[in-house]
Amino acid sequence: MIAMGTERAQIREELSSATFDLLVIGGGILGTSVTWMAAQAGLRVAMVDAGDFAGATSSASSKLVHGGLRYLQTGNVRLVAENHRERRALAADIAPHLVKPLTFLVPIYKGGPHGAAKLGAGVFLYSALSVFGDGMGKVITPQQAVSKVPALRTGGLRAAAVYGDHQMNDSRVAVMTVRAAVDAGAIVLNHAEVVDLRKTGGTVTGAELRDRLDGTEFGVSARLVLNATGPWVDHLRRMEDPDADPSIRLSKGAHLVLRRHEPWKAALTTPIDKYRVSFAIPWEDHLLLGTTDEAYEGDPAEVRPTEADIAQILDEAGHSVREEQLRREDITYAFAGLRVLPGGPGQVAAAKRETVVTRGKGGMLSVAGGKWTTYRHIGRHVLDTLAHLPGRPLGDDLADILPVVPLPGLASPDAVAMRLWTDRERGARMDPLVARHLATHYGSIAFDLARLIREDPALGERIHPDGPDIWAQALYARDHEWAATVDDVVRRRTTLTVRGLDTADVRAKIAQLLGEALKP
Repeated sequence: MIAMGTERAQIREELSSATFDLLVIGGGILGTSVTWMAAQAGLRVAMVDAGDFAGATSSASSKLVHGGLRYLQTGNVRLVAENHRERRALAADIAPHLVKPLTFLVPIYKGGPHGAAKLGAGVFLYSALSVFGDGMGKVITPQQAVSKVPALRTGGLRAAAVYGDHQMNDSRVAVMTVRAAVDAGAIVLNHAEVVDLRKTGGTVTGAELRDRLDGTEFGVSARLVLNATGPWVDHLRRMEDPDADPSIRLSKGAHLVLRRHEPWKAALTTPIDKYRVSFAIPWEDHLLLGTTDEAYEGDPAEVRPTEADIAQILDEAGHSVREEQLRREDITYAFAGLRVLPGGPGQVAAAKRETVVTRGKGGMLSVAGGKWTTYRHIGRHVLDTLAHLPGRPLGDDLADILPVVPLPGLASPDAVAMRLWTDRERGARMDPLVARHLATHYGSIAFDLARLIREDPALGERIHPDGPDIWAQALYARDHEWAATVDDVVRRRTTLTVRGLDTADVRAKIAQLLGEALKP
C-alpha cells in the first residue's frame, strides 16, 4: 500500500508535469460536480482545494435533497419540478445508498402564519410535481402527527401537513463524488493552496500552489482555469485582476446537532413567519436543527455559530418541539456555513439562490452558488458554458455525458447491511448497528471495509463506544479517501464530530494512525 505522503508527492508530480484542459480550484459542491462532469466528457481535468474536499460550506448544509416546498410560495413551480427530478434521480439511480427518503410534517398551530387549507393545497401540489413518487401530500390530525414525532408540541396544534423529501450525509456524498471524478480520470489534491495564478500574455494559464501539509510548492498549467472557491471566489478574482469589483455577498447559516431522546419517524418543517421555516430533522441518530440566514462580512475562514445563533435556533425550534428535547446540554455539535449569493441590494434571506458565472480579464471563469439537490445539473450547466466560450479554449470535441452515472458503491443499503451481518460466523457477526451504518455511508464499498476487518479484526472495533464508527473507516479514509488530517477523518469521513465523540483520546489515536502513513 502506498503511504499517504508518497502518494501526495506522486500526485503533485503528475499535476506539475502535464498541461490540463481544465484546472478547477475549489473542491466543494460546484468544483467536485464540474470536475466529475468534465472527466466524463473526456477532458483532462485537475481539481485542487486549499482545505479538504467539501471542508467548508459544502459540508455545513441542512443535509437535505429536496424540492423546496417554500419555493411554491413565490410561484416558482418550474424550479420545484426541476428539483424534484434531480432529487428522485439521486435517490433512485445515482446514490440510493447515500440518499434516503424522509417524511416531513408541517405543524399547523392556532394563530400560525399558514392555515390548514393553504398548507394542504401546498403539499398536494408539491407531491403532484414529483408525480406522487413519495405519496400524496395530505393533512393529518394532531394525534397522527404525535405518533410520528413524539417530541411535537401539542398546545394549540390544529393539524399537520405531510409531504415527502430526502436526506443525506453531505460529507459522504462529496467524498463519493470526488471518487467518481477520479474513477473517470480526474487528478485531485486537497490541502493544496493557490498562492498565485500563472499568466501567459495576460491570460490565466494555471496556478502556483503550496501543499499545506509539508510546504512543498508546485505549479499546474491548464488551458482554462475555473474558480469555484465559494466564499473565497472574489479573493481569487482579485489575484487575476486587483481592480475586480465584488461579485457576491455572503449569508451565514448555522445549525445544531442534539442527542435525541426517542425515535422520530418524520422531520418537522415549522413556519416561523410567512417566508422562513425552521427544520428539526432526525439525522445520524441525532436531531439536526436550523437554520439561520443573516448577512456575513467577515473572513470566510472564521465563520462560526455564535451564542446568538444557538439561542435563535433553539427558540425557533421551540415553536413546535417540546422543551425537554431542546436542552443545551444535549447539543453535541454546532456548525455554520456561508451561502454564496449574487451581489446586489436587499436582504440576504430574499436573495435568489442561483448560480453566477463570470469571466475575468485574464480569461478565468468564476462560478458561485449551487446546492446539493441539483449539483449534477449545475455541473453540466457550467461545463456547457465552458464548452461554448469564445475561442473554444476547451476545443470542439467533448464527449457526450451519459445521463445516469451512479456514484461509487451503488447498492441497496438494506441488502448490504444484511450481507455484512450474516457473512460471518454467528458468534463473530458484525454488530447490526455498525453494519447498518457502513451500508448507508459506503454502499457496496462497505465490503472493502469488511475485508480489512477479516485481515485485522481490531479494525472492527468502534472508535468510540457510544458511536457506530469503526477503525476500518479511519484506515480506509486515510488510504482511499484523501483524509490527511484528524479533522478530515472525524468531521467528514466519519460521524464522530457530529455525535460529540471526537474526544482528545480519539483524536490522538487518529493522529497516530495518520502519522504512520508518513513514515518511510
